[in-house]
Amino acid sequence: MRFPILSLATLLIASSTLAQGGAHAQGRAAPFTVAETGAGYGRLQEAVDAIGGGTGTVEVAPGTYGDCAVQQGGAIRYVAVTPGTAVFSGGICEGKAALVLNGRSARVEGLIFERMAVPDGNGAGIRLQTGDLVIDNSIFRDSQQGVLTATFPAGSVVINRSTFSGLGRCDQDLDCAHSVYIGAYGSLTITRSRFDSGRGGHYVKSRARRVRIVDNSFDDSRGHETNYMIDLPNGATGEISANEMVQGRNKDNYSTFIALAAEGAKQPSTGLSITGNGAHFVPGLERSSNLLADWTHERIVVGGNDLSPGIAVRVQR
Repeated sequence: MRFPILSLATLLIASSTLAQGGAHAQGRAAPFTVAETGAGYGRLQEAVDAIGGGTGTVEVAPGTYGDCAVQQGGAIRYVAVTPGTAVFSGGICEGKAALVLNGRSARVEGLIFERMAVPDGNGAGIRLQTGDLVIDNSIFRDSQQGVLTATFPAGSVVINRSTFSGLGRCDQDLDCAHSVYIGAYGSLTITRSRFDSGRGGHYVKSRARRVRIVDNSFDDSRGHETNYMIDLPNGATGEISANEMVQGRNKDNYSTFIALAAEGAKQPSTGLSITGNGAHFVPGLERSSNLLADWTHERIVVGGNDLSPGIAVRVQR
């Protein structure tokens, strides 16, 4: 049996020691610096506002911050000076997230987001409302959601080398939250990333028209009341390949690993390729499940997947 690999994000960031409680970087006058001007700021929002509708980079010094920010325009890169040492913990803007993004684009590199919670159950590290987003080598943990987006059909979301742990919820008589929940975007790409220890909901839920979910690990062995590894509720084209998925014992719904158009086939799925994945149960667990539950009745390419006994290739709903 193959087991989920550690993502590169885990290997890179976990090797760094988190600075606890530090508000200022060593040798720096301020925790947030706009790289292009060299100006330092005491609050994240001040640095974001200094870039405004332009293009710029906010460098985040080592430390644990309760800050949050709303990006109203422009193209901003948020980058840890040292990956894995800049932690945004519990700070929420607009009752939504640590970063609320309304600009042309944003790029997040080397940051950690944790302990995000709000009364409506959708507290996230990042709330993307418009524009494109790239996330690289970052960690989202112990929150209601990691990344949540609105509807923006012209936009793209790319997640690479990142870790999502201890996320999601399905309680309090509220709609479920998920580790990653992408609204009706143009495309979603997730590569070389790790998902584990979900607290409810799905690990990835996406309404994007096109997906590329490749070379990731989904380790549900310590999950609690979780559902699908990947949910494409309205259908999608693209590729799901070379992922390692292990289903744990404590499931709210263990009927399938990947669900396609469970909420209605509102966009094409013809040609979606699901190949070369591994799908297994934790050792000692015997039950029946499916790699793919398909509500579309379209031509889906499914083959070359390594499945444990009890896991069927595909069921038509």
